[in-house]
Amino acid sequence: MDGVRLAASMTGIMAGILASGAVPVAADATAPPSPSLAVEDLHIPAADPGIELFLRSKRPRAMRTYRSERTLLFVSGSTYPAETSFDLSLDGRSWMEEIALNDWDVWFVELRGYGRSTRPPEMDAPPEANPPVVRTEMAVRDLASAVEAIRARRGIERLSLLGWSWGTSITARYTIEHPGRVVRLALYGPRWLRPGQGSGPGPWVAEQTPLPSYRRVTATEAHAHWLDGVPDAHRADLIPLGWFERWASATWATDPQSGRSDPPALRAPNGTMADVGEFWDRGRPVYDPARITVPTLVIGAEWDRDTPPAMRQALFPLLVNAPDKRYVELGRGTHMICLERNRHALFGAVQAFLDEAGLDAPGLQLLKANRTAPVMGEQ
Repeated sequence: MDGVRLAASMTGIMAGILASGAVPVAADATAPPSPSLAVEDLHIPAADPGIELFLRSKRPRAMRTYRSERTLLFVSGSTYPAETSFDLSLDGRSWMEEIALNDWDVWFVELRGYGRSTRPPEMDAPPEANPPVVRTEMAVRDLASAVEAIRARRGIERLSLLGWSWGTSITARYTIEHPGRVVRLALYGPRWLRPGQGSGPGPWVAEQTPLPSYRRVTATEAHAHWLDGVPDAHRADLIPLGWFERWASATWATDPQSGRSDPPALRAPNGTMADVGEFWDRGRPVYDPARITVPTLVIGAEWDRDTPPAMRQALFPLLVNAPDKRYVELGRGTHMICLERNRHALFGAVQAFLDEAGLDAPGLQLLKANRTAPVMGEQ
C-alpha cells in the first residue's frame, strides 16, 4: 500500500475508532506483557501541587535485587506519550519489554501534559487563552521527581536515562545537574543546532504568532509529517501494514478530549516549541554538552527531518568530557524509527550500549573512550 492510500485508509479507520464519545482506552491497542515480566504502574506527586506523574516499570518477574547498572528510565519527546512510544507491542514485544527481557528494570515517565499524567489546567482552556505550557525547565523538574521516586522504591543510587527528541534535552540537562544520579545517557534523535543556522520551529506551529499554550494534532497530520523526507521508493514499506493505525489508535486514546473534535485531535503542550523559538532558533542551546560527564550514546536515522543527521554530527564532538561516547547512524529510518520496520537496528545498538553499564571501571573507560560505531541498518 503506498503512502497516499495508507493515509486515506488510516483516516477512515481513525474516524471510526476515535469518533466523539467512542474513544477506546490505550490498553486496548497493546498486547499483554510477556508472562515472564512483572508490570508496575504508579502515580507520583510532581514538585508542583496538584500535578501527578504516571510511571510504569517492566522487569523480569524473578528479579528480586535491583542494581543501578541495570535500571533504565525512558523520557519521550514533545508530541506523543511515552506509553505508546516505548511500550506498544507492534511485532510481539514493545521496546520496554525487549530491554526488560535482557534482565533490566525498565521505566518510563509521562511528563505533565501527556498520557496518564496530569494536564496543566491551561490545556482545558482554548489554546489561545494562555502562553505555551510545559517548558523544558519544568520537564526537567518532572524527570527529577521520577528519578527520586525510582531511587526510593528500588533502593538504588543511580540509573541510566534514554531520551528521545525533546527528551534528549531534558535528560541531558538533568544529567548535567545531577551527574551522581546517572550511569549512562542515550540520546536518540537529539535536537541540536543545525550547522550555520537555527534549528527551525518544528511542525504544526511554524506560522502561529503568538504561540498558543498547546497544539492539536490529527492522525492525518502525524502520518504526513512522519513520511516527510522519506524517498518515494521506500514510503510503502517503511511502516509495516497496520502498525500506524495501531499506534494512532493507542496514542489518540490517551487524550480524553481527542474525540471531541472532527477529525479527532491530540493535544500536545507547546512549551518545547517556545523553547525552540527562544533558544534553539537563536543559536542558544538549552544545555552545554561539555558538562556531560557520563558515557553517552548519540543515535538517529538517516531520514529524520525533525532532528536530522547534521544536528547529531554537530553535537557529538562537543561531548568532550564524556568518558565514553558513541555515535550510531541508522539506515532506512526516520525520527520515528522506534515504530518502524527497521526498529530492531535501533534496539540492538541501544542495548549494546546499555549492557556495558557494568563495565564502566576507570581502566576500561580508557580503552573505550571516544569510540564511534559504524552505520547500522539496511543499506
